[in-house]
Amino acid sequence: MRFMLLQNYGEVESRCTPMTEWAPADVKAHIDFQIALNAELAERGELVDAQGLARPEQAKFVVSGGAGAAVVTDGPFPESKELLAGYRLIDVESAERAIEIAARASAAPGPGGAPILDRIEVRQVLSAPDPEV
Repeated sequence: MRFMLLQNYGEVESRCTPMTEWAPADVKAHIDFQIALNAELAERGELVDAQGLARPEQAKFVVSGGAGAAVVTDGPFPESKELLAGYRLIDVESAERAIEIAARASAAPGPGGAPILDRIEVRQVLSAPDPEV
């Protein structure tokens, strides 16, 4: 079963100050935690992919009706409540295992080593419908 673990950005979700305001040692501890978790999941054959995303200010929204030029606008903006920071795509035996991994990611160290308490969204990745049916 594949699951996408979605991690949001900043204190809106986790009540943790944005990483841009952390001490360098705290940033390093957080990144080291993420690398170690990814290595463990890869060793177990559970990690498909994990990536951080560029800051929200660098994002673009694209809308197209299929004809003519697409409309491209800036966003989302920091005052938005849903800013995606990164994701992990995992392939595990059960939803329970996906939740276990999400809980570990939620407890990643933040300022002063305290868990960031990030709210991780866990969503199963669905297969495409069988075209022969």
